[in-house]
Amino acid sequence: MKVCVFTLGCKMNEVESASLMKGLEARGFEVTDKLSKADLYLLNTCAVTKEAERKSRQAVARMRKFNPKASVVVFGCAAERGGEKFAEKEGVTLVCGAQGKEKILQRLDETGIFREKDRSFSELPPPGQNRTRAYLRIQDGCDRFCSYCVIPYLRGRSRSRRAESVLKEALASPSKEIVLTGIDVSSYRDGETGLKELIGLLAAVPARIRLGSLEAGVVSAELLAAMKKAGNFCPHFHLSLQSGSDAVLKAMNRRYTRAEFLACCRMIYETFPDAAITTDIIAGFPTETEENFEESLSIIPEAGFARVHCFPFSPRPGTAAAKLKDLSPSVKRERMSRLTAAAEAAEKEYIAKFFGKERTVLFEEDGGYSENYIRVYAAGAEEGQLCRVRLKGYERDGASAEILEVL
Repeated sequence: MKVCVFTLGCKMNEVESASLMKGLEARGFEVTDKLSKADLYLLNTCAVTKEAERKSRQAVARMRKFNPKASVVVFGCAAERGGEKFAEKEGVTLVCGAQGKEKILQRLDETGIFREKDRSFSELPPPGQNRTRAYLRIQDGCDRFCSYCVIPYLRGRSRSRRAESVLKEALASPSKEIVLTGIDVSSYRDGETGLKELIGLLAAVPARIRLGSLEAGVVSAELLAAMKKAGNFCPHFHLSLQSGSDAVLKAMNRRYTRAEFLACCRMIYETFPDAAITTDIIAGFPTETEENFEESLSIIPEAGFARVHCFPFSPRPGTAAAKLKDLSPSVKRERMSRLTAAAEAAEKEYIAKFFGKERTVLFEEDGGYSENYIRVYAAGAEEGQLCRVRLKGYERDGASAEILEVL
């Protein structure tokens, strides 16, 4: 029997789907993540934007074009938010939410909507891994309730994986880099073991360790010291900002100020001078004035961001921000254009600082990433190689380099 596990949305969805694929393979199924003809489809949906929800619903029809007789199991955030919209679609035999995914494998023969909300972490089989990069789930859910975000209502409250389970999977991984991922990695806690203590445990792992998105409030001298001491942590910090304006941050229910965020950046640079600090910024939040937006533009060079992920505001029904009067599409488009231009300029400036300098790069199929998250291209590099290189100049979305040594 062939099963297609098709995924939309974030890295967490990708990792969870990979885990389910591993579990299906262990049960003797032929499994693919490519949308193709199959006997059973598992659709992992996304609800982070209205467009993502639309694509999730459309995916059911796409699947049934390949095989009209196939059964479809729908799960994930869009299914949590609007399960009834999927349940009424022809061919859908099971609709699950964003939680309890570990039970899907035991419920494939059932129909209806399965919802379970608890504070336990859903253990899934380790995803298939390769020699380059592995994503390791350490946390799920969120307690922050930012005014624009629907995820806490779909994923549930924050819950963390047992530290011994995290360490066991990390030690067993053949990958040369492991990315710790979650919905809110900053809130990780297993009893007395917080993120700082987990980093200390993972120092025993013979691979580079990279953190997923962090909240600025978790950055402390103690956490940075633990990363420095561990020796295998990449100096790359994705600190989610969302706005450079205190007024907008307050409306977003983000629990820090512009000054506090910049202080976190300075603290990071004091410990890791070459660190890459990447971020997310939303353009066109309903309360954002032109002056507020200019503050978002000005914080980009002030923080020294290596990369900025830019998003236009998308109202999500059920959130506080959805009740606010939205800005016009033309204003959001214009601000997105300016924000994207500022982000591109900041990235080029960051990369240029390392021309002529040596970096350690883990190469993938097409290029690779340095420890401080610069995309690097080098002639002769092979997938899975960890190399010491010297950066030369701009190339595509990163830098060109010459290989000095294969490590």
